Amino acid sequence: MLKRAILFALILVPLLAQAPTQAPPPKDTIFRTEAKEVIVPVTVTDEKGRFVSNLDAKDFRIFDEGKEQKIDYFSRERSQPVVVGFLLDMSNNMRIHWKTYQDAVIELIQGLLPGDKRYNGYLITYGNDAELVVNTTNDPETMVQKIQAFKPGGGAALFDAIYKSCTTRSLIHGEPYEPRRVIVIVGDGHDTASKRGLNEVLELAQRNLVTIYAVSTAAFGFKSDGEENLTALTEQTGGRVETPLNNLYQDVSGYLSTPSDEGNYAYKVGTGGYAAEISNGIIKAVGHIAGEVTTQYIIRYIPDTNGQKVTNKDFRKIKVTVPSLPTVKLRYRIGYYPNPVEGGAESSK
Repeated sequence: MLKRAILFALILVPLLAQAPTQAPPPKDTIFRTEAKEVIVPVTVTDEKGRFVSNLDAKDFRIFDEGKEQKIDYFSRERSQPVVVGFLLDMSNNMRIHWKTYQDAVIELIQGLLPGDKRYNGYLITYGNDAELVVNTTNDPETMVQKIQAFKPGGGAALFDAIYKSCTTRSLIHGEPYEPRRVIVIVGDGHDTASKRGLNEVLELAQRNLVTIYAVSTAAFGFKSDGEENLTALTEQTGGRVETPLNNLYQDVSGYLSTPSDEGNYAYKVGTGGYAAEISNGIIKAVGHIAGEVTTQYIIRYIPDTNGQKVTNKDFRKIKVTVPSLPTVKLRYRIGYYPNPVEGGAESSK
């Protein structure tokens, strides 16, 4: 635990600042974001996956429907304020490695909510139903206590959980600009129980400028029906998927070339080495997502549409480039809806 705590301390060094005040809206509030200004968190990595964190506004170009835009706001400050929704799969599929994921989620929560009031989070579990277990708070301990008591079982209402994260929790003053909105899904992406659909919740997340990340629980060698769900949700909102159980053997010499009676497994199921490797893989995945959430460039601009009338249904595509570094990889939301969700209450700003 000490080594893990040091890992998170290195990744997440919170900067002390005046805390925003929480302004809870009425129950069942739908986030609304006027797209007079568009916010685009951007992650830049080099060929080896390392964060590139020394760029300035002049290094970036941003395009809205192919037209270059003027950057009105730019920041590269580490540990920027965020509201993180932790969406935890409690279906039967979580039973196998539940204890390891349980510990990893607790560390992720404690790392992203370090006690500074600029960092807030909430916890939603999803089995047969989605439930807001802990409403928006900057205190991680309530979430930790709940997670320690959970036992997986039942179906998976992932899409309903995303819908609930965008409609029923208390909001923080300043969302979605400062703090930003992030969701971290811990599950394999399958959905067997939702009333909502993938396209519906994806549009809702895009309208509300939510960035979605995922720590996939899909086991090594098994293709999950939910992989496409996680890929769509993360890539189209500017996040990504970590697959810790698919990378356990990448550094093992002789794997897939040295047969054994139990099958070709370098780490034998039930042994300490197997359990330790699973734990290490999950902790690394959690660390990667925690690092990315707090190491992003933030670009904001007011769209110049050349007087073109834009409707609520229009989805406008975004492109971001760094011309001076053509080999870097950029992750950002692929676009946005220019008008708020109809019928909801305004987020306090």
